Amino acid sequence: MNSPIKCFLIDNDIEDQEIFLLALKKVSPSITCEFADDGPIAIKRFTSDNLFIPDIIFIDMNMPFMNGTECLQEIRKLNHLNAVPIYIYSTFGDPELMDQAKNLGAADFILKPSSFLVLKESLEKLLLSINPGNHYISK
Repeated sequence: MNSPIKCFLIDNDIEDQEIFLLALKKVSPSITCEFADDGPIAIKRFTSDNLFIPDIIFIDMNMPFMNGTECLQEIRKLNHLNAVPIYIYSTFGDPELMDQAKNLGAADFILKPSSFLVLKESLEKLLLSINPGNHYISK
């Protein structure tokens, strides 16, 4: 039996965090999501508790203090998170930046959609692709 999916979003925009959580809850009310407002806060969360291992991590590209690729690099240094897929989640889809993120260990690069429905559908597809048999995700 699968357990509910645990997501972690690193994004300095509180409204984006709220919309992301609403979309996740539409995919499945049992999905949990923690947030960090920037990279240093996320790194502190991961290094202070080695038992905290989300099923998937999303990182906004444009943040203060540490951008998405810098944050990705720091997370990839943490052995207990090696198997966790990390997705860069950004408004801009520069092909060079996408390639760079993948080369640094990102599973993929997701563009922030302009519509709530598209976000919900994208998250649903993504979560089903990383865990196809999870009965907590509506199909």
